[in-house]
Amino acid sequence: MNQSVVVGIDGSAQSETAARWAAEEARRSGRSLRMVHVAAAGGGVLPPAGEPVERLPEPVAEIRDRIAAALPELAISCVRVTGSPSYALAAAGERAGLLVLGSRGLGVVVGTLVGSVGLRTASHIRCPVVLVRDGADDGTADTAGEVVVGVQGDRPCDAVLAFAFDQAARRGAALRAVEAWRPPVRRYVTQAQVEQPAIRESLAADRLVHLQDALGRWREKYPEVPTHAEVVGVGAADALQAASRKASLVVLGRRAPGHPTAAPRLGVVAHAVLHHAHSPVAVVPHD
Repeated sequence: MNQSVVVGIDGSAQSETAARWAAEEARRSGRSLRMVHVAAAGGGVLPPAGEPVERLPEPVAEIRDRIAAALPELAISCVRVTGSPSYALAAAGERAGLLVLGSRGLGVVVGTLVGSVGLRTASHIRCPVVLVRDGADDGTADTAGEVVVGVQGDRPCDAVLAFAFDQAARRGAALRAVEAWRPPVRRYVTQAQVEQPAIRESLAADRLVHLQDALGRWREKYPEVPTHAEVVGVGAADALQAASRKASLVVLGRRAPGHPTAAPRLGVVAHAVLHHAHSPVAVVPHD
């Protein structure tokens, strides 16, 4: 695999957390690390796009040097580009296998970038994006935590499951597939009926069968990954936020740009999980 891992960096502590996570991911996957510092356009004389590393702002260069010292075997490049942060990061990510962004949590992504910029990047780009919260482990101490993936058993997304299983395999971690589901109320199943424990358990067991079937071929492809499936009777955002407490990574899917039914945005569940998860969150585009 020769695609690089790209990380947005601005010299802040938040972006250093993301850069360390990205560096560890690059090491695990045998890829190079490309750091991108965006100088927003507007006022003054700006350097040309692709400014040499030696002209990087000192805090950015210091982060690069610390990561290079910690992982001397890792191929690292660092570039300064100009323009709109969301477009610059998306453009860098389009040529990469993975884009990593830092986050303080609510409202701020990649240090000084407002939440809307980072979320816009995550919603438009065609490669997977990982958002790393401030205070998250750098990717070394968290490898024992399980990888959690949100799944719909009757509509599984191969790209999302492939990413999640690959991450679990590289980390030596277990994978937990979570489907949030509520019993349907139909002409032949009333609300009173679905509230009966026996009926709820029967319907939930049927959903679990669908979920297990969706995971079957991935278990065969990754026999070394312990895999657990669960159907939970709460909202998807709540279920994934709770699961993130013991996770090294939460994986979500979204419609890829250009899909006929896709809007260029993240869904409600993705927004909630990105803002409130306790672990890094990967957003994977799919057809």
